[in-house]
Amino acid sequence: MIRLLIVDDSALMRRQLTRLFEEAGGFEIRTARDGTEAIELNRSFEPDVITLDIHMPRMDGLTALAHIMAERPVPVVMFSSLTQEGALATFEALNLGAVDYVAKPGGTITLSLEAVREELIAKVRAAATARLRRRKPQATVGTGVQKASPSVTTPVRPARTRTRPAKEQGVVLIGVSTGGPATLEEILPKLPADFPWPVLVAQHMPAAFTGPFAQRLDRLCAVHVVEVARPMPLEAGTVYIGKGEADLVISRRGTQLIALARPAHPDYLWHPSVELLGRSALRYVEPRQIVAVMLTGMGYDGADAFTEIRRQGGRVIAESERSAVVFGMPAEVIKRGGATKILPAEKIADQLIRWIQPAGRHGVEEVQPDVVLSSRNR
Repeated sequence: MIRLLIVDDSALMRRQLTRLFEEAGGFEIRTARDGTEAIELNRSFEPDVITLDIHMPRMDGLTALAHIMAERPVPVVMFSSLTQEGALATFEALNLGAVDYVAKPGGTITLSLEAVREELIAKVRAAATARLRRRKPQATVGTGVQKASPSVTTPVRPARTRTRPAKEQGVVLIGVSTGGPATLEEILPKLPADFPWPVLVAQHMPAAFTGPFAQRLDRLCAVHVVEVARPMPLEAGTVYIGKGEADLVISRRGTQLIALARPAHPDYLWHPSVELLGRSALRYVEPRQIVAVMLTGMGYDGADAFTEIRRQGGRVIAESERSAVVFGMPAEVIKRGGATKILPAEKIADQLIRWIQPAGRHGVEEVQPDVVLSSRNR
């Protein structure tokens, strides 16, 4: 039985959410009207998971989340609006320690909840088994600059005066879902501005969130970060974030590799699809010039494509269970024999630099068996 605390200032929303989880079964439920009540019930009820609204009277969700993570840390799923303001607040919540979010659609409450019913239940169940990660107060960018406030400070990067094609047409692919924003914020700021290959990221995320997320990462990183909403040439020193509710794929125009956003393919469950990104890379890039990274997330998206990348001579990093918020996606790659290396999140950027920087090694290395698969988060 999962002990669930629902926090929302709307009485109707609390009733509808309670009904939704009662019908799903397996939940013991309490509700709170605002952040102050949430903090009190976190002490007395001791929930396994909290769903938390952001905009509430007396004490808002971000303030409550900071208190919860300081006093009695618990997995929190944010339930915020599909506006740009809601997206920015959600990223702040993830930075404070929330493990996931569900975009709260507009319209009639009953109808809107039906639209997100399966996603909300699945994410709350996954959160109950999630590993909480402590966020560092500072982030180190690839230039060596320490940034005391990662949400506002911009790293120094070289002026972008001309197009820099991807060196040797190599690419880095990253697949990630639950827990992804915080994990990407740990990895990407460590890449130097002159990182030789483009990095393409398929992060499962709503369309309203990917633009603000790319802008946030661009402020954090020495490399340039953009959302792929139109065809874009792949350039070294650039990270390409797939547009939400679409699929990110690689194609070619003449001799130039490009990133494309295509309508979400109906045969795939998650978008942007990691599987489609991996398959498109194999079509247009020499496999030995592909490095794929599978990070935290539910499910198995991309496991087959990344395993095929390794089989054909590419290199694949799977995030280890020690650091993954949800170990599902990396575990699927490991179980299929697709991981060249298994590393915690804090070591992944250094490994990419060693493999891809001009002075680095380029030989394929064998998997290090430093992870024992468990039943948690599969």
